[in-house]
Amino acid sequence: MRGMRSVLIDCDPGHDDAVAILLGLSRTEWRVDAITTVAGNQFLPKTTRNALTVLTVAGRTDVPVYAGCQGPMERELHVAESVHGESGLDGPTDLPEPAAQARPEHAVDFLIGYLDAASRPVTLIPTGPLTNVGTMLARRPDLAGKLERIVLMGGAVGEGNVTPSAEFNVWADPEAARIVFRAGAPVTMIGLDVTHRALVPEADFEVIRSWSGPVCELVADLLQYFVRYHRKVYGFDGVPIHDACAVAAALRPEIVATRHLHVDVETAGELTTGRTVVDLWGVTGNPPNADVALEIDREGFFDLLYESLRSYSPGGPNDPTQGG
Repeated sequence: MRGMRSVLIDCDPGHDDAVAILLGLSRTEWRVDAITTVAGNQFLPKTTRNALTVLTVAGRTDVPVYAGCQGPMERELHVAESVHGESGLDGPTDLPEPAAQARPEHAVDFLIGYLDAASRPVTLIPTGPLTNVGTMLARRPDLAGKLERIVLMGGAVGEGNVTPSAEFNVWADPEAARIVFRAGAPVTMIGLDVTHRALVPEADFEVIRSWSGPVCELVADLLQYFVRYHRKVYGFDGVPIHDACAVAAALRPEIVATRHLHVDVETAGELTTGRTVVDLWGVTGNPPNADVALEIDREGFFDLLYESLRSYSPGGPNDPTQGG
């Protein structure tokens, strides 16, 4: 469709990645041309299968999936099984078998070929470790110029969730993250500073289920499982949908308030490996290289998310039972 934005989602499903995919696919403002997967929340075969499963539930097996890197560029792989479970999508008990297979091409090769052929800038939304994107940009630095924007979920100004100072996606492959921030592409960083302020309340889980249909059932089950970890570790009375915040910000930038700042990634710290070092006050003299989200319109985010999930309900525009 002429003039429609082209979007790629690079992810490691994961509960919040699953919701992010569903949000992205539901919108008419853009076209999700492909999903690429990476190891992170679970090993690559599981994250890839989970992406295919989500597309199957949504009735969107037309969207191609490309499996990518099986581990970080330089480090040992650590998956987040304690958060997402053995499958990476623990919680639902009746997930269907994927109705499609991943394409044979490696995700990095696909990204390079796609961007080489792109006739207009592309929005890339990475919601997992940045291994695929960093590998692509290391091989082809010139492709940063073909990206309209990278809107990534990762990092934070002042907190961590896997160490006291590092967020999981960046910590999992800090070398790749450093390449991405230094590549010269326009970057928006959606970190824990905002995602921890947009908790879906537990009371809303059954509201989502009440909208009916396989997608809303899936999301309610995912949230019910996901909240257990966040209640135990953080004492939250709801659950952050980190990755959906990045999709929402890519779709509607006004949902987050950002500052244009310099960001680098610590790769050799004794206590701080994986920290996104955000220069709030310009003390380094380095030029800004990222729009860092510091605030989120919580109600605006929920309005967008819930409207999108309701669209999958029976009779809705994205009802998967209608084969649309």
